[in-house]
Amino acid sequence: MSKQYQNFGEFVQEKREAKQITLRKFADSIGFSAPFWSDVEKDRRNPPEIDKLQLIARTLNLSDEENAMMLDLAGKKRNSVAPDLPDYIMERGYVAAALRTARDLDAGEEEWNEFIEELRKRKG
Repeated sequence: MSKQYQNFGEFVQEKREAKQITLRKFADSIGFSAPFWSDVEKDRRNPPEIDKLQLIARTLNLSDEENAMMLDLAGKKRNSVAPDLPDYIMERGYVAAALRTARDLDAGEEEWNEFIEELRKRKG
């Protein structure tokens, strides 16, 4: 089971420190000032936009699971959907229809997990 993080900043700080990258070097490598990035890690500023999040994932060499967690935490901080999802949802009307149907039927975690497993089986 993966660790639960309080917020986006805590997640990135822990991953950065595990790679032994200083805050200043990390901030510079992703195009931010150290004071600005310090505020992000202390949960005083919102996470950056998706292009910078992708750069962070590459810089920290995040696994797919860690990247998804980072994106979810970024969305949560912004009180929004994870930033990798809006375009996917908007470009595919059937995804929005599926979400609304699940909402209207009050689909629970078990039902969603079954759906996810079915999709993964097709991947192969």
